[in-house]
Amino acid sequence: MTEITRDVVIVGAGAAGLTAANQLKKAGLSVAVLEARDRVGGRLWTDVIDGAMLEIGGQWISPDQDALIETVDELGLDTFSRYRDGDSVYVGPDGAAHRFTGEMFPVAPETEEAIARVTELLDAMVAEIDPDRPWAHPKAAEWDAISWEEWLRRQTDDDEAVRNLAFATGSAMLTKPTHAISLLESLLMAASAGSYSHLVDADFILDKRVVGGLQQVPILLAERLGDDVFLSQAVRTIEWSDAGVTVTTSPTTGVTGTATTDGSTGLTVRARHAILALAPVLYDRISFVPALPRLQHQMHQHISMGFVIKVHAVYDRPFWREQGLSGTAFSPYELSHEAYDNTNHGDERGTLVGFVSDLNADGVFELSAEERKQRILESLSHYYGPEALNPVVYFESDWGSEEWTRGAYAASFDLGGLSRYGARLREAIGPIHLACSDLAGAGYQHVDGAIRMGRLVASQILQARA
Repeated sequence: MTEITRDVVIVGAGAAGLTAANQLKKAGLSVAVLEARDRVGGRLWTDVIDGAMLEIGGQWISPDQDALIETVDELGLDTFSRYRDGDSVYVGPDGAAHRFTGEMFPVAPETEEAIARVTELLDAMVAEIDPDRPWAHPKAAEWDAISWEEWLRRQTDDDEAVRNLAFATGSAMLTKPTHAISLLESLLMAASAGSYSHLVDADFILDKRVVGGLQQVPILLAERLGDDVFLSQAVRTIEWSDAGVTVTTSPTTGVTGTATTDGSTGLTVRARHAILALAPVLYDRISFVPALPRLQHQMHQHISMGFVIKVHAVYDRPFWREQGLSGTAFSPYELSHEAYDNTNHGDERGTLVGFVSDLNADGVFELSAEERKQRILESLSHYYGPEALNPVVYFESDWGSEEWTRGAYAASFDLGGLSRYGARLREAIGPIHLACSDLAGAGYQHVDGAIRMGRLVASQILQARA
């Protein structure tokens, strides 16, 4: 066991932890970043699969994500816009593909009216929500006690309208069934992006990508920290008191890049402060001595991850562009409820990315890998035609089985949990501070939120030491 001493120990080498570490190091504090994986980035991961560069995790930047945009610019990274020229495709309850332009799906006039009316109402409600304090709204408890599904069905009896309104925060973002999340949780999701209209506008929320992949952000932040980043070190125990923390790790197996000589030695880190920069669903993988306060334990039992498969299909060319299609496709009736042109910058090949979430994801994992692939590609073919059935590279990002994540895209509360526990979500526990995108207000469940949280906890530690 190797022992080291630092001012601050950070658990997790994602965007939040690495941002905090860099801020603290710039201020003159010593840091150690402990990461269980053999790579940095957390839910950001760019890799080459069968010769194709794929963004296995998060990848998009929207215009309101100031913290991420500033970081990308400061790191000297280039961005490019998502391809969106041409028609989008919508598959309705009739199973037919309908081409359209603009934001509104090609639906019956009465369905369009219902979608527009409820969207206007939601935008007004979201405008009253402070994304950093949604529980402070006078109706927070009331809105947290009703499911997103139930509330929408109280607004209209148009089933197609409900399905299209619901999937923006349910299947598409929180990746949970719409009956399992509250109205308040959906309003928070929309408020974190500025409005419900922003959240459903693909051209806004999925605007740009980083040339070479978004994982470059944590990679470059980690490079600045040098030997202060310790990979393949899983934190097992945190002993804490008002005087500080003692963090003990064990090396993870079958991985590379540890800071120790042969990867077989754990670490003991003594520090004045600790930052937990990992998803709250992973806190119970750590033994705390003494135990965390009882309300913390209760709160974390009401938080869970969503479930989504991100599907990458690479073709010899972006054939859909030849048909005048943008690659943008939606349907609450399809296995893949949305899909986009995800072609890499400067690549002659074409890449589509699709998403299968919540209950649909449950179902396809009951199939064999080959049958699951065929079912998903068949769904994509309903948008793009038979050529979608034959990619040259096919890959599924399955974060639900990833050892140090256990779901995607983010953690959210069950019914009633946000109003009951939200005010305590970011509270420091003695010398232990909390930071990750799951805890963010603005930028919630995005890299932007992770960076904001990293900056916030770093400033809190620096203020406490001033």
